[in-house]
Amino acid sequence: MHSEVLALDLGTTTGWAMLCNGKVVSGSQSFKPQRFDGGGMRYLRFSRWLAELCDVGKPIPKRVVFEEVRRHIGVDAAHAYGGFLSHLQSFCEQREIPCEGVPVGTIKKHVTGKGNANKAQMIQAVRALGYCPFDDNEADAIALLLYDKSREVA
Repeated sequence: MHSEVLALDLGTTTGWAMLCNGKVVSGSQSFKPQRFDGGGMRYLRFSRWLAELCDVGKPIPKRVVFEEVRRHIGVDAAHAYGGFLSHLQSFCEQREIPCEGVPVGTIKKHVTGKGNANKAQMIQAVRALGYCPFDDNEADAIALLLYDKSREVA
């Protein structure tokens, strides 16, 4: 399986989408802290998951794109995002994979026509394009992947 691009919507529930041999595969993965976890366990689980997704018997992606969030409603969400982002960047640096952030509004506008689309509108737009996201995180990752693909054509 040849993985060309990995798109990520980083967060406690991380949405992901990959373009593999011209086909989109996607999902969402929870990194919610468990009852007895130390403060860094969610990030260790994220790093392990990322390695399994990209390394174990599979070619490493040529490029990683992620949803670049510049504003968070809460401090905890901002801290969690920063933790996931730092682990993603380290992962990419170690493997010499280009890693690029794409602003949230750019992704939303590409898929819905509105830079301020809500979660339901994003899910609806991605479904209208023929995909079946489980949640808004997966929908955002698919939308990001579609945006990235459109840049190659343009």
